[in-house]
Amino acid sequence: MDRMLNVMTGFSVLLIGLVLLSVRRAHIRVEYSVSWLAAALVLLVLSRWRALLDRIGGAMGIDDAPLALLVVTGALFLLVLYRLSMMISSLKDSNIALAQRLAILEFRLESHEEAKTPGN
Repeated sequence: MDRMLNVMTGFSVLLIGLVLLSVRRAHIRVEYSVSWLAAALVLLVLSRWRALLDRIGGAMGIDDAPLALLVVTGALFLLVLYRLSMMISSLKDSNIALAQRLAILEFRLESHEEAKTPGN
């Protein structure tokens, strides 16, 4: 039981290190790394604070603390992935709007150039 909590501690420390390294090397933007760092810190705290984990497990009806930690881990990662999906959707909508504005500007520029050419 304690071995699994130690593994989760190592996993959360590794995740924190990877996220910070990715931010440092500019592979991930800071605003996207915040949710990953928060999730990793929650996992780190829960894997080290056994009494809190037992309370959360009891509230969920789970007697085994490591199993409760796995359920919380799954829920945290689902929330992070949902947040990132919302950001991707927003960026896609912005990209579509930008492409439409660019097409309108290109059309206006071509129309303006055709009007300026002699012989029309």
